[in-house]
Amino acid sequence: MSFVNSVNLSLYGILLEPLSYEHEEGLTQAATDGALWDLRVTSVPSPEQTYGYIQSALKSREQGDRFAFVVKDQVSGKILGTTSYHDIVEAIKRVEIGYTWYAKSAQRTHVNTTCKLLLLNHAFETLGCQVVGWRTDNFNFASQRAIERLGAKKDGVIRAHALRKDGTIRDTVMYSVTAGEWPEVKAHLLYLLSRYRIT
Repeated sequence: MSFVNSVNLSLYGILLEPLSYEHEEGLTQAATDGALWDLRVTSVPSPEQTYGYIQSALKSREQGDRFAFVVKDQVSGKILGTTSYHDIVEAIKRVEIGYTWYAKSAQRTHVNTTCKLLLLNHAFETLGCQVVGWRTDNFNFASQRAIERLGAKKDGVIRAHALRKDGTIRDTVMYSVTAGEWPEVKAHLLYLLSRYRIT
């Protein structure tokens, strides 16, 4: 049993809810907004792969190494995407945030910053994590910019680390925020969110 337990997290009209099979249709619609599965450097499922994507996430939850959420608009109930805690290591109180993607219409809005604030706050202030990490494809420059914008520090690059869905081998860029850095990062995220017109 993982120390990451089932929880709903919400702020600024965004709700993170534990992923389940009932989210299949909404998650498919979110991925269709922008045909996100065509992006080479992400693992977004195509419509016919959504059920298997959820099945894999739930299996990882049972094993204690990943906990996936859907991202919802709290007012409309519309699913905007998904995000996860993963590579959960209870012994050293470490989690990573990843498997994150959003419908194209939700990108470049307050959604990602809000989700990261919710996940980081829960990780550090409820779960007692010592460090929260991220990893991304060396060619996913948009993801790298987004992680750096949050205030995470670049730990380094693991060469020839993982397979992409097209069969090529990627380098993985690693980032992290430590518990000691969290108060400053939290203040930074709240400042970023104050610049959006959030109703």
